[in-house]
Amino acid sequence: MNRTLNSTSQWQQEDREHHLHPFSDIAQLSEKGVRVITKAQGVYLWDSEGEKIIDGMAGLWCVNLCYGRKDLAEVAAKQMRELAYYNTFFQTTTMPATALATLLSQVTPDGMNNVFFGNSGSESNDTAVRLVWRYWQTKGQPKKTVFISRENAYHGSTLAGASLGGMSYMHEQGPLPFAGFEHIEQPHWYFNAGDLSPDEYGLLAARKLEDKILKLGADSVAAFIAEPIQGAGGVIVPPDSYWPEIQRICRQYDILLVSDEVICGFGRTGEWFGCQSFGFEPDLMTMAKGMSSGYIPISGVMVHDRVVEVLKGSGDFNHGYTYSGHPVSAAVAHANIAALRDEGIVERVKNDIGPYLQKRLQEFADHPLVGQIRGRGLIAALELVKDKKNHQRFDKVGEVGAMCRNHCFENNIIMRATGDAMLLSPPLVITVEEVDALLTKVRTCLDLTAKDIGVM
Repeated sequence: MNRTLNSTSQWQQEDREHHLHPFSDIAQLSEKGVRVITKAQGVYLWDSEGEKIIDGMAGLWCVNLCYGRKDLAEVAAKQMRELAYYNTFFQTTTMPATALATLLSQVTPDGMNNVFFGNSGSESNDTAVRLVWRYWQTKGQPKKTVFISRENAYHGSTLAGASLGGMSYMHEQGPLPFAGFEHIEQPHWYFNAGDLSPDEYGLLAARKLEDKILKLGADSVAAFIAEPIQGAGGVIVPPDSYWPEIQRICRQYDILLVSDEVICGFGRTGEWFGCQSFGFEPDLMTMAKGMSSGYIPISGVMVHDRVVEVLKGSGDFNHGYTYSGHPVSAAVAHANIAALRDEGIVERVKNDIGPYLQKRLQEFADHPLVGQIRGRGLIAALELVKDKKNHQRFDKVGEVGAMCRNHCFENNIIMRATGDAMLLSPPLVITVEEVDALLTKVRTCLDLTAKDIGVM
């Protein structure tokens, strides 16, 4: 920037006049004014008023390493000086793009040896759709075009991503989902299972996929796509029986299985990828966010060898982005992933700080608002309910969650509200002391919310 505004109110005014924000009520935000974030270090942010904020959401689920890594900034600067940009079209590559592709083949599950680069999770899911369609065309089964996803799923906000997703409030703002995108029940044991045990319900929910395939005809279904743990959908952790049954069904009916690892990938669940935490083997994996810890936009689709072998016979794949494999993004992502590996951060999430967070969260079980605590590694949710005994939601779903989120805002903690679930996804390097500080603020905000609605 070549100028400085003197006050928060000036920044808010310019933002109000010129900046349209994602997933925001334009009029409401304009009236309220934005919070201006000015710097960050570790797991903390600071705003233009000097307030120190603990980030319980790692930005948007993405700042896995932490804020303020000078080594990543230096990698970006060095690459910009050497080669700021060139594309990967026209039989060309750059050394950072190829080096990153090689490293990804080493940290992803066996058989995942090729990657198609993009710039966001939305783009990676769009790319997965195109790759899957091309795969079935090449195999001589062009009628296999339908994608099945889950209700309340989030797979991005492009047109294909929004169609893949199952969020009704997104579908209402246009002719969405497009034809050829179907949805089944999300595996939300707490609200959907009735008297069934988690494993019984996991099988029931998975078999909704089989029901949908049989209804549509297996010869028309191309793939099933899902996050190992639904993130924006409320941190929905499926029962242990769910994913093995999903994989069995996909194999039985010759359906490709796509694991959306945009949130779960790169250590969030205590394994490198969420599919490894739940023991299933996808044909494609989409990824972004933690791939660069949010330092610079990049995404990718890892494609299993069994799919690549078919695609090799398909001729040109007419798809791509100007910035696919951008050399600066690739260099930073390579340094980020190398740090996650060399500093033992993924193992620490699995064996140390992840179990500590999940254990401490159980202390909220006796809170009058908390009906269910769910999570894995460093991703978690506290489900706020009207009636804990009967798993009953509040009359106006989302109203209490919004109250709690507002208290978080005022108490300098970032949590996300999905419906009435309060979500956590802190940087993977968070310390025990910082977890303690985070959860102290969580309890304060829950107590204030409980007082607001008269249950404390």
